Amino acid sequence: MQRRSLIKAFTLSASIAAMGMSWTIQAAETIKVGILHSLSGTMAISETSLKDMALMSIEEINAKGGVNGKQLEAVVVDPASNWPLFAEKARQLLTKDKVDVVFGCWTSVSRKSVLPVFEELNGLLFYPVQYEGEELSPNVFYTGAAPNQQAIPAVEYLMSEEGGSAKRFFLLGTDYVYPRTTNKILRSFLHSKGVADKDIEEVYTPFGHADYQTIVANIKKFSAGGKTAVISTVNGDSNVPFYKELANQGLEATDVPVVAFSVGEEELRGIDTKPLVGHLAAWNYFESVDNPVNDTFVEQWKAYAKAKNLPNYQTAVTNDPMEATYVGIHMWAQAVEKAGTTDVDKVREALAGQTFAAPSGYTLTMDKTNHHLHKPVMIGEIQEDGQFSVVWQTEGPLRAQPWSPFIPGNDKKPDYAVKSN
Repeated sequence: MQRRSLIKAFTLSASIAAMGMSWTIQAAETIKVGILHSLSGTMAISETSLKDMALMSIEEINAKGGVNGKQLEAVVVDPASNWPLFAEKARQLLTKDKVDVVFGCWTSVSRKSVLPVFEELNGLLFYPVQYEGEELSPNVFYTGAAPNQQAIPAVEYLMSEEGGSAKRFFLLGTDYVYPRTTNKILRSFLHSKGVADKDIEEVYTPFGHADYQTIVANIKKFSAGGKTAVISTVNGDSNVPFYKELANQGLEATDVPVVAFSVGEEELRGIDTKPLVGHLAAWNYFESVDNPVNDTFVEQWKAYAKAKNLPNYQTAVTNDPMEATYVGIHMWAQAVEKAGTTDVDKVREALAGQTFAAPSGYTLTMDKTNHHLHKPVMIGEIQEDGQFSVVWQTEGPLRAQPWSPFIPGNDKKPDYAVKSN
């Protein structure tokens, strides 16, 4: 009797062990992909759609057979617009969840928060948003724009006859590293064009700021001194009250055009855009660009939003950081296929020179040395329906300058990735 019980116990434990082995083998058959975006807090207005775009891209790749015969498995975390929490969640993704790559961050302060973690653990981050440059890490691939692919061309356009011949510039931003560094570069650039400090005003507001009454009144007062343009590096949900206040005070684009670097189709979904017609945004992609690749991309996104019953799916839109997310995930997948492994060092090497036919209508290239995409620059004018009409664009993609020539000493910095720590 005792012997029979022992045999049963042994058989049961062997079955449990086999189930455990089966689960381990099954788990090893997927490639884990981390998604690190704020789904709550002040940045959720911008970042939630990037999470959803990442999930759509992963679903698309899986439907075509995955990568190296394995399905991609998304691991989604919410750092909740809390910059120290970004670092904690990044460490969790790399050490506990064992992801092979992470797609995430929007603000530069969140990217700066996670950077030491990725460099310490040799993780791989794809960062999909325009930024201030002044960074070139071996553990980050930057699929958004550097200043010479957005900020500088936008200001050159405003100074041109076509863009309104602006002589004075009101630099309005959220108070953190991206707006301050970008405006440092722009101030130096404007000096090089003969614009004096008296013709440059610089104002910052905290994240989540909602009262723009005094600031818009000051913009109107400042503009009395000559042809003025506003350069907006306001981020997150503060854009809604800012644009509403522009409309309240009747500040029209024909009087003082605003060019935004962090406002796209997604941010305009919650605003009555009729009073904002003519104001501008500078990006590397707009939903309205007319080409077959983009037609497919937009249709695919709208169908995905409906199928997943995403909030307000009836008005689903694409935007620049969503396109950069889509391009980044596909380029990474191509590099993993080329390398035959998810090993970070080998994938990094395989990413150099990768190309992808992007919804922007251009074939984008990952630079062989500086971890940035070669991207076209577009300036769009807000339309009544919340879309943008492209009023100016470069002939083709520009190579990124991570180290701006308008910051002293940058000419001595290497044009290849080195750890920041």
